[in-house]
Order: sequence, then C-alpha cells, then structure tokens
Amino acid sequence: MRPSNILILPGWQGSGAEHWQSLWQAQFAYPRVEQHDWQAPLRGDWIARLEDVVLSADAPVVLVAHSLGCMLVASWAAHSRNAHRVKAALLVAPGDVEHEALRPVLASWSPIPRQTLLFKSTLVASQDDPYCSFERARGFAAAWGSRLVDAGAAGHINADSGLGDWPQGQALLKELIHC
Repeated sequence: MRPSNILILPGWQGSGAEHWQSLWQAQFAYPRVEQHDWQAPLRGDWIARLEDVVLSADAPVVLVAHSLGCMLVASWAAHSRNAHRVKAALLVAPGDVEHEALRPVLASWSPIPRQTLLFKSTLVASQDDPYCSFERARGFAAAWGSRLVDAGAAGHINADSGLGDWPQGQALLKELIHC
C-alpha cells in the first residue's frame, strides 16, 4: 500500500507536533485529512471533507483515526455510499462525544453511530482514558465490528502519553494492512 493511501484523521483540535499521528505523517508521508475548523468541529463538515478525500484517492484507503477522528469514521461510514473505498481503519482512543463533559462542546456529534463498519477495523483503547471509559470503547468496538486492543494504562494515547512515534501502533497498522 502506498503511503498516500494511508490517511491520518486527527481529532478535535488536530494533533500537535509531538503526537504520534504527526510523527507518522512526517516519517512515512501519510497525508493528513485537513479539516476546515479544528476548534469547533461540525460533524457534517468533517464528514463532507472525508468524503471528498476518499473519493479523490486513486485506490482504496486505510484510515488512521484518533479520538474524534474515530467518531468521524463511524459517522462517515454510516452515511457514505463509498465505504467500499476503505480497506481498513485503525481507530485509536475514541472520544466519547456523549460524555457529559464533551457533549456541550461537540453537540453535533451525537448520537454516536453504532452500525457495523463495512471494512476491517481495529480499535485501540486505554484503561485510563479521560475521554472514554474502557467499557464504552469496548461497546463501540462491538457495535462497529472492530477488533479491540487493550493498550493498558496509556491515557488518551496521545503526545501526553509519552508514546513517541508509537511503534506498537505502527505494528497494528501493518497487521491491518496485510491481513
């Protein structure tokens, strides 16, 4: 699979320079799906942008999503007629937009779609993620038909987690691509 067909989908506020997604983008030349507004994300806008990028790809894509990016994948897949253009998705630390602290800020993201994804997916969840309990992540994985990987106590699996370029995540991505 060409690097140009592995798409980075950051979450709310994007992924900073030390986030594993940004490090992968720099190291492997994976393109980032840029959104119009990282600070006040609207689900419809983000879905439309992902649809445009997927349709412009010259071959099936692999989605590498973090946090709100995971909700984007589920939301897009629930509405798009082009899910067949996705080979697989790595869903990392889904942000629970129905959590009482996030709901007012991310109001357009509820309800969370719970349809089975039509492509292979692996969901990586942390036991101590402040934005999504492990049990909620387990429920998302079951609903979406995703393989669940327990990352242990890794916080929100972001730059604050001290993962660097997260080689374990790269191994999971390679496994997904080559299955």
